[in-house]
Amino acid sequence: MGYGDTCLVVIKIGGIILSEPHDLLPSDRLPVTIEEEMRSSYLAYAMSVIVSRALPDVRDGLKPVHRRILYAMRESGFTSDKPYRKSARAVGDVMGKYHPHGDSSIYDAMVRMAQSWSMRVRLIDGQGNFGSVDGDSPAAMRYTEARLARSASFLLDDIDRDTVAFQPNYDESEQEPQVLPAAYPNLLVNGAAGIAVGMATNIPPHNPLEVIDATLAMVTNPAITLDELMQIIPGPDFPTGGIIMGRRGIRQAFETGRGSVPVRARAEIEEIRKDRYAIVVTEIPYQVNKATLQEKIADLVRAKEIEGISDIRDESDRSGMRVVIELKRDATAEVVLNQLYRFTQLQTSFSVNMLALDEGRPRTMGLIDVLKAFIRFREDVILRRARFDLNKVRDRGHLLVGLVIAVANIDEVITLIRSAPDGATARERLMARAWPAEEVVPLLELIHDQGNIIVDGYIHLTEAQARGILDLRLQRLTGLERDKIQGELDEVSVKITELLEILGSHIRRMEVMREELLAARAALSTPRSTEISDALGDQSDESLVEPGQMVVTITRDGFIKRTPLEIFRSQNRGGRGRTAAGRRGDDVVVRSFNAHTHQWVFFFSSGGKVYRMKVWHLPEAAPTAKGRALVNVLPELGEDSITTVLPLPQDEETWDDLHLVFATASGNVRRNRLSDFRNIRASGLIAMKLDEGDSLIGVATCQEGQDVFLATRNARAIRFQITDDTLRVFAGRGSTGVRGIRLGEGDQVVSLCILNHVDASVEERATYLRMANARRRAIAASEADTEEEETIEVTSDEEETASQDAALSEERFEELAAQEELLLTVTDTGFGRRSSAYDYRVSGRGGQGLNNMNFTTERRGREIVGTLPTMDGIDVMMVTDTGRLIRLPVSQVRVMSRQAGGVTLFRLDGEEKVMSVFPVEEEDNDETNGESSDNIEQTQSAPDIAENAGQPSETASSSTVPEAPEGNG
Repeated sequence: MGYGDTCLVVIKIGGIILSEPHDLLPSDRLPVTIEEEMRSSYLAYAMSVIVSRALPDVRDGLKPVHRRILYAMRESGFTSDKPYRKSARAVGDVMGKYHPHGDSSIYDAMVRMAQSWSMRVRLIDGQGNFGSVDGDSPAAMRYTEARLARSASFLLDDIDRDTVAFQPNYDESEQEPQVLPAAYPNLLVNGAAGIAVGMATNIPPHNPLEVIDATLAMVTNPAITLDELMQIIPGPDFPTGGIIMGRRGIRQAFETGRGSVPVRARAEIEEIRKDRYAIVVTEIPYQVNKATLQEKIADLVRAKEIEGISDIRDESDRSGMRVVIELKRDATAEVVLNQLYRFTQLQTSFSVNMLALDEGRPRTMGLIDVLKAFIRFREDVILRRARFDLNKVRDRGHLLVGLVIAVANIDEVITLIRSAPDGATARERLMARAWPAEEVVPLLELIHDQGNIIVDGYIHLTEAQARGILDLRLQRLTGLERDKIQGELDEVSVKITELLEILGSHIRRMEVMREELLAARAALSTPRSTEISDALGDQSDESLVEPGQMVVTITRDGFIKRTPLEIFRSQNRGGRGRTAAGRRGDDVVVRSFNAHTHQWVFFFSSGGKVYRMKVWHLPEAAPTAKGRALVNVLPELGEDSITTVLPLPQDEETWDDLHLVFATASGNVRRNRLSDFRNIRASGLIAMKLDEGDSLIGVATCQEGQDVFLATRNARAIRFQITDDTLRVFAGRGSTGVRGIRLGEGDQVVSLCILNHVDASVEERATYLRMANARRRAIAASEADTEEEETIEVTSDEEETASQDAALSEERFEELAAQEELLLTVTDTGFGRRSSAYDYRVSGRGGQGLNNMNFTTERRGREIVGTLPTMDGIDVMMVTDTGRLIRLPVSQVRVMSRQAGGVTLFRLDGEEKVMSVFPVEEEDNDETNGESSDNIEQTQSAPDIAENAGQPSETASSSTVPEAPEGNG
């Protein structure tokens, strides 16, 4: 091939061949790069897909394939008043004349228009197997029959009256309509879905009655607002029913053309047998496969992601859908149903994208835009139809004028025709003769005839009139028939007047449109299938979570999890506990607390920031699982670590009356309003400014007048009242606070507690402690209670200052007992004791505090793990660095002086250490007697007894610590 030769560049994209000859040298042509050729060719292909295949037209709401199917069936006579015809015949007509694609694509489109669960108003009336909502395939087209549905006539009527433009088909052998003269907004009624090149459409179906009413309202008031339209069309109406949750997504879609509409299945809880319930689903979201839905539910049940379901069966029949999900006896039906909504397609979101062709261009439109485009198109249809009808009526009137002339001059007409040798000559003679025009002058004015010209009172017939006279039957010459001709002329005159009025008046065209819309409304109106629920729209994901108490565990390496509290059964003091968390390497548990699933939890980081999350958002895991990394739960945490976790009161209405007290390891404290932290973004919020090397050890909620209690690692404690003078409310969050306790070398704060302030003098508190301790010892002696461990009774400083002879009245004693709080102090070796809060005097902020515990031996403890307020009737949990956890009632821990060494609470192994202790605020169940299978060990083994040689010995399960007098809890 030499220079100057011509080559043929052939590019095939998506089944379309694009070719163009190009010269090899730019002698008389410019060279085209492959990038430019690909760009232009691909753009042409994309526009072809957008305009000719994938997107519906806003005027009739149909894609080309649907339009061609309906038009071909009408042309073939497969209308609703005719018998059914084989689907293969209709498909063949469409494929051969208008749609040059595979028969499967045509048949699939035809099948969809016949499915009641796909179309809000069916356009094809099918007979045979056209599939099912379970996703079953339809029978082959040679086995099914179809015809146009009655509703399709409202899309096709008047198509032969020049109402729409036509275009050549693919081989220019036929003419096909560019659009159908739809009488109602089919785009909104049946919706559409399609994927083009670089764009897609997804329009939901709506109730035809509501859509037509909205169109009528806009015809009456073109300036109608969206709010007024939404009073008529509240939202989509899916053929499968269901419940739309809220109106926010609907309004966004109607306003902008884009939005997300959450749809939920209709389900009810029924009692199928005694004490056995089932969830019965009668409606499912639009475009959800019922069989696939049941398989998904079964898979989730097998994977134990949804628990409480015992059986699933489909009881659907001709009367309607009915899927029965039978529940286990102990399952909570509402919770299971909410889980099904969350994890299955019983609840979906319909993504609205109202993209359609408007004047040949793709455009995203809102509700008002779609209705305006339809009204504009429908007015044009009425206008074109009126012009067509006017021409037809005028043509008829023109022929009637010739007939009137012939009847008036019948003898001459007959003589002329009889003398003519043939029909052509007779026609020419009729046209050449001048006829008297007296009788037809008013008729010509009546029908606005422009074909005849009157000269000197005479008129010449046109060729059409001459042919009409020759075709005149003899019976039309009778007197009766002559009257009929005159009557027909009058009707023609009235019709012409009406059509001229339509052509000349916009108001009249709107009246015609209103009449036709009312006719379509009467034929197509059906009740609404989909309910719109404002209440469900306000629900959050919390409704999917069963309420209950959870144990939240955080490890040193930053793993967090929540575990249902009921998993941990109560054990007696001295038990061996159970494994609480699986550890990775040398990871240890550093934080544990219990909270309700619907409580807010604040996470305070080492960098002084605070994050907020609800408990149910935290990952749930088994007791032995390690949980999930905090960096995954709080992605904005970065390199910081969580140092303090604070569960807030579940009732948010109480937040306005609460403050937050911050305490750092260096002994600083600060008070802020809780409302300062109400709005916390996902990236966190600066909570407190920290000095270098300092960290938050605790944050607690408090109220004015309560007391702050700080306990240190080296067994020091301080208590001071919360007042504006002692600890003022800080306005900002960037302060480092003020000194709360003065620490010794190597010491740091380990616990922050909030205690109720009691108005009692030093003498009263000391006297109360002496009387209360005496009563407790008396009760213990009466029950012959002997402790396994040595108990050190040390008289407090305040008790020494009180007179040994002093006493309180019984009334005052009971009053102080009712306000008494007991503090549990636990050491790292598993020892602990309870002491009265009265044993800690209220002092000023910033002092060195009091002694909190005496470590008589290293076995009793080296460091204080925590001091927390407790009361009889609750349990506490202790977690060790090896992941073991024990839960025990605080009533089994003796009340002693604040300097007592305590008793064994948790029997540890080797170098194992207690890392944290926290209260369990829940009533014990029937298993709190220590007889459950989780009680690994209730008595001491021989090595344990040998280790405790020289100390009073008794088994931990042989006795129970007596309760304090009434009011001391």
